[in-house]
Amino acid sequence: NIAEILTLEPNFLNMLGFTYEETEIYLRYVLDKYSTGQERFDEIWQLIVSNYDGYRFRPNGDRLFNATILTYFFKKFAANAGSIPDELVDENLRTDINWIRRLTLSLDNAKAMLDALIIDDELPYNVADLAKFNKKKFFDKEFYPISLFYLGMTTLKDKFVTTLPNMTMRSVYMDYYNQLNKIEGNAQRYVPVYRYYDSNRSLEPLVQNYFEQYLGQFPAQVFDKINENFIRCSFYELVSRYLSSCYTFAIEQNNSVGRSDFEMTGIPGTDYYTDDRVVEFKYYRAKEAEKMLALTEPLPEHVEQVKRYGEDTKRKFPYYNVRTYVVYICANKGWKCWEV
Repeated sequence: NIAEILTLEPNFLNMLGFTYEETEIYLRYVLDKYSTGQERFDEIWQLIVSNYDGYRFRPNGDRLFNATILTYFFKKFAANAGSIPDELVDENLRTDINWIRRLTLSLDNAKAMLDALIIDDELPYNVADLAKFNKKKFFDKEFYPISLFYLGMTTLKDKFVTTLPNMTMRSVYMDYYNQLNKIEGNAQRYVPVYRYYDSNRSLEPLVQNYFEQYLGQFPAQVFDKINENFIRCSFYELVSRYLSSCYTFAIEQNNSVGRSDFEMTGIPGTDYYTDDRVVEFKYYRAKEAEKMLALTEPLPEHVEQVKRYGEDTKRKFPYYNVRTYVVYICANKGWKCWEV
C-alpha cells in the first residue's frame, strides 16, 4: 500500500528509453565496430528516427527511442556486417489480434480505437489517468488509451491525445486494421505489379494497384471518413510488404521546409541505392472527385510543396537521385499520379 509510480517523475522520464544524445553515441559505436565507419551516419540516423523514435512519457517530455526495438535493429545490423536488415519490425511487437480485442472488450471498440489512430492519428485520453495505472482498470473501455500507452503501443502527442510514435507501430497497427476489417492480403493481388516494378521502377503502377486492389476492397461509406493520414499509412504498409528489402520508408519526414507525406529511399548495398522517391498525397471526397479527376496536371501549390521536400533531401544527400510525385486519391472514384 506504499507503492509509488516513478515513471512520470521528471528525474525518471528518460530511464527506460534512449535519448537522442545516447542514441547518437550508440549508433556511432555500432558503425565503427560493425560497419565501414561514420560515412553512413546520416542515412542510418534518418532510418532509425523514422522507425524507433517518438516515445515520450509526459506531454512535455523529451522524445525517446524505444530501447528494445532500437537494439533489435542494431543487433541485426551488426549480424549482417553493416547491412540494413530485411525486416525492420521486431515480430514480438505483432501482438496477437485477439489480445487487442480482449483489451478493447469488443470488435466494435477495437475498430473504433484503430480508426482513431490510423485515420485521425490520435486517441483522446485523460491526462490525470496517467498516474492512476491500475490492473483492475486495465480492460475498462474508458481506460484503454492509458493501457495502450503503458504497453508501449502508443505515446503522448500532447496533454489531450495519444498517437502512434513511429513507422514501426504504424506498420503493426495497419496490420491489425486490415485483419479486423477483413482486407484481403492475398499476394496474387499485389505480386505481379511489384515484380514488374523490379524492372521498370515506375511508381504509377504501384499507385494504381493500391487504389484498385487495396482500396477497392472497402465499402463506399468508408471513403467519407478516411483522410490523407490513412492514405499514406496504408500505402506505406502495402509497399513495405514487397519492397522492404529494397527501400527504407518515412511518413511525415521532418525537414527544414516542412513534413513530407511519404518518402522511400533505396538501401545501401542493393541495386536501389540512391533511388529516392518523395510523394505528396492529397485525398478528396466523392463530391470533389469529378473536378479533381478532370485535371491534366496537379495544382501548382502541390507541385511546389513536394519539390521543396525533394530539394531538401537533395541538399542532405546530394548523391541521391530524387524523384518527386503528386498523387490524388479521389474517394473510390479514381486516382491521379504525376511525376513533377
